[in-house]
Amino acid sequence: MGGASERYVIHLPVTASDLAGALRLARVLARWAQVLPQTDPGESTVSAEDAQGVRYRVFCDRRLPGAGRRCVLRDGHDGPCTRRLRR
Repeated sequence: MGGASERYVIHLPVTASDLAGALRLARVLARWAQVLPQTDPGESTVSAEDAQGVRYRVFCDRRLPGAGRRCVLRDGHDGPCTRRLRR
């Protein structure tokens, strides 16, 4: 227990009035938190309070060819994947 290969997940409940709002808030929080090396924003998910087993991905998180990086756009985005946010 506590070895280098173990990972622990912190569940931080927040409230939003609908799924779209929850996904937006999750993207903002995850992008802000990525300044911390311990965070893995690509794995962020959202669930309803009473259905926590049903999770919605926040980011696409597909691996980009040759870069070893992951797509940073929202899950289900249009167009090609990218490692940078569109402005």
